[in-house]
Amino acid sequence: MTERPRALFAMTPQNVPLVFPPELLARLRACVEIDSTVVAHDFTEPRAREALARTEILITGWGCPRLDPAALDAAPRLRAVLHAAGSVKGFTTPEVWHRGIAVSSAAAANALPVAEYTLAMILLAGKDVFALRDRLRDRRAFPYDGILPGIGNYGRRVGIVGASRIGRRLIELLRPHDLAVTLADPYVDAPEAARLGVPLLPLDELLRTCGIVSLHAPQTAETRRLIGVRELALMPAGSVLINTARGALVDHEALVAELRTGRLSAVLDVTDPEPLAADSPLYDLPNAFVTPHLAGSQGNEVARLGRVVVEEAERLSSGGALLHAVDHETLERAA
Repeated sequence: MTERPRALFAMTPQNVPLVFPPELLARLRACVEIDSTVVAHDFTEPRAREALARTEILITGWGCPRLDPAALDAAPRLRAVLHAAGSVKGFTTPEVWHRGIAVSSAAAANALPVAEYTLAMILLAGKDVFALRDRLRDRRAFPYDGILPGIGNYGRRVGIVGASRIGRRLIELLRPHDLAVTLADPYVDAPEAARLGVPLLPLDELLRTCGIVSLHAPQTAETRRLIGVRELALMPAGSVLINTARGALVDHEALVAELRTGRLSAVLDVTDPEPLAADSPLYDLPNAFVTPHLAGSQGNEVARLGRVVVEEAERLSSGGALLHAVDHETLERAA
């Protein structure tokens, strides 16, 4: 029988049983040798360093310590990092790739619940659900008489900013609906947009012509404050900005000023800072719907991330290639 490679968990310890419930942990143990009671959350601890010395596969997640040269020196046999979450930017360093260590991420699996959340928010925003619910609660009677003009999702123009994994998944989820979906992304050309089935627009034109704009770009030096005073002013009166990407993509001072006029609405699952200060006006503005960064995998959804990692471990142990390998060359402009 072929000896199983040694693996080690590196994440917040309490997340291990959530991401790897019993049936997944059993599958993982069938292909790697791993002790679920040993979880590295500080690579300088003696027990973690002892485990690292034998580790060939590092199974990471939220709370993974940084893989700096000192940590990598303590893991001379390490050949793969399998991340049971989205972005690997927070804990990897260039040294990981310099040493030829393969990196895989469950980002594609984490994209699904974010896209689902955004789909729900687009459809609800198109019906002006948030404002009408508040008016109903205040009046204790229907806040309208007859058919409401200006709302509805038939033919509504929706702009997707960023053809990330989430942006692409959202485009798929929007396809069955009678919406006019467009895309803005400087790294996508017309043929690729055609393959995605959406028209490609410059960002300014998308902002000017869409009633709902949803942000799915990564946080980079180029995208910081991507949506500011000028961009918000381009959006038509009554339009909605949705952000499930990163808070830093939006100039929050400019957004608050615009929301105070009542001209626009916003759905924000991410903010800058995060969480917002206790006195932030975004908590109280009636046209701001703020949720606590829950669009990504939560509750039973995190087991989907564990399943992706288990499948990657099974491929490695059988000599196969990683299906969800991270490309270091494009990492800088990825989420």
